[in-house]
Amino acid sequence: MKNFKHINLFIIAVLVFTYVKAQENQWPVLKTYDQNHTDRIAMPVGGIGTGTISLTGRGALEDWEIMSRPAKGYNPKYTGVEVINRTPFFSIFLKEENKEAQALLLEGPVPIKYDEGFYGSKAPNHGLPRFAEATFQTAYPFGQVLLKDKQVPVQVTMGAFNPLIPGNTDDSSLPIVVLSYKVKNISNKPITISLAGNIPNFIGFDGKEGKAYQNINTYKEDNGLKGIHYTASEEIDTESYQYGTVSLITNSEGEVSYRTAWQPGDWGNSTLEFWDDYTNDGLLEERTSNQKNNMASLAVKTVLAPNEEKDIRFYITWNFPNRPAWSNEESNVGNYYATQFKDSWDVAQKNINRIPELEKKTITFVEAFINSDFPEVIKEAALFNLAHFRTQLAFKTKSGYYLGWEGIKDNEGSGTGTCTHVWNYEQTIPFLFGDVAQNMREVEFGYATDENGLMSYRIHLPLETNGTNFGLAAADGQMGSIMKYYREWQLSGDDEFLKKNWSNVKKAMEFCWIQKGWDPDKDGVMEGSQHNTMDVEYYGPNPQMGFWYLGALRATEEMANYLGEKAFAKTCRALYENGSQWIDENLFNGEYYIQEIVPPMHLDSIAKGLIRVKRRLVADNPQYQLGEGVLVDQLVGQVMAHTLNLGYLANKENIKKTNEAILKYNYRENLLKHPNFMRSYAYGNESALLMADYPKERPKQPFPYFTEVMTGFEHTAAVSMLYEGQIEEGLKTIQDIRNRYDGKKRNPFNEAEFGHHYARSMMAWAGVLATSGFHYSGVEKSMKFTGKPGTYFWSNGYSWGICEVKDKEAIVTVLSGKIELKSFTLNGIGTKKLREKVIDANESYTIKL
Repeated sequence: MKNFKHINLFIIAVLVFTYVKAQENQWPVLKTYDQNHTDRIAMPVGGIGTGTISLTGRGALEDWEIMSRPAKGYNPKYTGVEVINRTPFFSIFLKEENKEAQALLLEGPVPIKYDEGFYGSKAPNHGLPRFAEATFQTAYPFGQVLLKDKQVPVQVTMGAFNPLIPGNTDDSSLPIVVLSYKVKNISNKPITISLAGNIPNFIGFDGKEGKAYQNINTYKEDNGLKGIHYTASEEIDTESYQYGTVSLITNSEGEVSYRTAWQPGDWGNSTLEFWDDYTNDGLLEERTSNQKNNMASLAVKTVLAPNEEKDIRFYITWNFPNRPAWSNEESNVGNYYATQFKDSWDVAQKNINRIPELEKKTITFVEAFINSDFPEVIKEAALFNLAHFRTQLAFKTKSGYYLGWEGIKDNEGSGTGTCTHVWNYEQTIPFLFGDVAQNMREVEFGYATDENGLMSYRIHLPLETNGTNFGLAAADGQMGSIMKYYREWQLSGDDEFLKKNWSNVKKAMEFCWIQKGWDPDKDGVMEGSQHNTMDVEYYGPNPQMGFWYLGALRATEEMANYLGEKAFAKTCRALYENGSQWIDENLFNGEYYIQEIVPPMHLDSIAKGLIRVKRRLVADNPQYQLGEGVLVDQLVGQVMAHTLNLGYLANKENIKKTNEAILKYNYRENLLKHPNFMRSYAYGNESALLMADYPKERPKQPFPYFTEVMTGFEHTAAVSMLYEGQIEEGLKTIQDIRNRYDGKKRNPFNEAEFGHHYARSMMAWAGVLATSGFHYSGVEKSMKFTGKPGTYFWSNGYSWGICEVKDKEAIVTVLSGKIELKSFTLNGIGTKKLREKVIDANESYTIKL
């Protein structure tokens, strides 16, 4: 009996070991898109500040945005002298016993979105054979395309990712695309396969500007790496923004062959010659040519036994050192990532052998997140919008500072200067990459704030000479930046960070009180000319600026008290209390908060730097006001206060009623009959929250966007609902957004506003904070969660893990970094004081309340 027991234990152990080994290379999946919902999918793959290449829903690589500019729709072309331009593609050669060899693109069917053009279909590589079925699975940053075909004896899972590890910015900022091709033999006979990657040398042309000349393709081998190194010809200026290097590499086992050029040919003969060579035996014969942007190919050949699966991997690396300051500035601010590597081959040498380790850490993060007990749509919105941060939306200059556009157009950025009133909404970066958030606050207060406390809401480059040149302040942008500075200090517990720019933080608050400013009578109510994220000035008290102001006063009070500046803290407190009472008594109309329009009468009553377009001012009847409209994000300052654990800025019941009013008046189940006089980001039978509705009196010309729908504002309203316990309503609002970005109509990784990948939509991470109740203070060394039982992912920007909440008990597990605790709270249950406890990585700590 004992032996039998031992045998059972042994079998169990073997089964467990086999299962674990089988799962080692399995990527997590949060959402699956069927073939009818893949046409618009383009998942950006690349590191923070490096640019990206997008994986499409059918398995192609498109949108090559790696040359310091957006490049939507850009696919590098090998022209040769063919009629048909070839763009990058990966293919598979198959040879079964006693059967003729065949080859296919490692892609699914051509998407319907590519209608016919002058030469027929406009789809990249449209005429080449491909798989009949494609399904897309993802949990960002992992994307996988499942390729099947009843006439093909293999199944392929094509995947792409780039390391993404919260708290580890360096390893999340690598200029690399990892491509995994898991090929499974589903027949009962051995099959010879050969996978080939084909990429032209496009250095010199970024999709809009420049020109590719007779560039150089070189085959290299080094420490197990084999690949093609693409370099520029001498005709390309080393200071140009299109100058750099690219590499296509493999380290997979098998017989590697290559060609550094395709043979020139008329009509389609260049592709024909390659195809004949490739399909002959799966091996490539070298060709040389002095053509410009010549195609180079790299292949790996191996044999699959019956039912065997192999993971053949390729890597695309790049290094482009130069970057223009902004679209209209000539100075070269450079790319920080490029200073870390000599060229793209150096990127590969230093990192490819580390990929298994980085992949494992990325999987750990994603699995911890998607296995948490958040609603599915919260996970989707938070994780997929994280992709924005790794596009050309954000960059890091060679001097070491992070900046960002508002969004990105097809070929250039949209909205220069890390616009404060847009980036205020972003809640993703500080909770995943705290050092980046601190860096961005350093830019705002260290470079964009002048001696009078005016913060330029757009930041010019170079920072050292042009940081404050814009010279215009946004009321919401400046107040939000103060709250963000408080957030970054709290999450990090870094007193040196607090002290470094405290004098400018204080000046930024005092700027509110200047003569002819936002609150010159110091009563806690903003009433002057308030430029804001609607791209206009509001005149008179209103909820949007009012709540930002109240939140900034509370945050400044906390910082001042901590630093021993009691008198200044007392001033901020008094203004906050008066302003809070006033906004409830004067702006709340019983359902929601409104604007009290106070005309400025003349320009002389407005301080310098507080009005952007003076010609728009009609002194006694200003245009573009909110008035008595129901503004979708009127509580954004309150939302920020909740994420910072600053409590309610006004009457709690009024906040909840306001959310109800937003749903009552702004919600549209169907937009088919909705009159919209500006841009359309939602239409037809789609459901959404409008920017504003006017159930009572409407100004003749309200603020310009009042009839629009924009996701960042909808996320803000949804998060406000979640914080007020209006769970069903908040989740439906987010679901409406994600239904619109379903892969068929729009790209799930590209919530747009004034451009692609809009920064404001990164508010979505606040849905995680609201549903988990998570708050961490590195200053007080305290942690909070909801008292609702469940398992919740948490991250403070430096460390991360999970917290399992049970009945009056919590188990805090650190998966990366370490956390210090002196107190722990379960909302609605209680708080427990702790002896200072340090929980290191891979440790758990049980707290009983």
